[in-house]
Amino acid sequence: MDASATDAPVVDAQVLESTEVNEVVLLKLLRRAGRTLARPALECLELLLDPQTPAPAKLTVLAALTYLLVPLDLIPDFIPAAGFSDDLVAVTALLGLCSRHRTPAVQLRAQRRLDQWFPLNR
Repeated sequence: MDASATDAPVVDAQVLESTEVNEVVLLKLLRRAGRTLARPALECLELLLDPQTPAPAKLTVLAALTYLLVPLDLIPDFIPAAGFSDDLVAVTALLGLCSRHRTPAVQLRAQRRLDQWFPLNR
């Protein structure tokens, strides 16, 4: 039976070799994505470490960061792209709740840690 007699189109699949992928561009893209996902978590960490943050806010931050580390999630982390979306929503919502405690000093420390862990210039 030839391909024209079937409903499914014939696809000529070709595997890309690593020499055809611009690894520098891919690495930069992954770093930017990592920075976007890490920023709210690092701000929460800095809130937790900041001596000026009140105890109830620290408890809320600790609960949210624990949720990030627990393998049981609403959306399992192993699902590509969507897996960490519930974690990101939880941390972002937490930052909204704790916004009055997120001082410029906390944001600056989080930014410095972000730049150290996810450098853009490499």
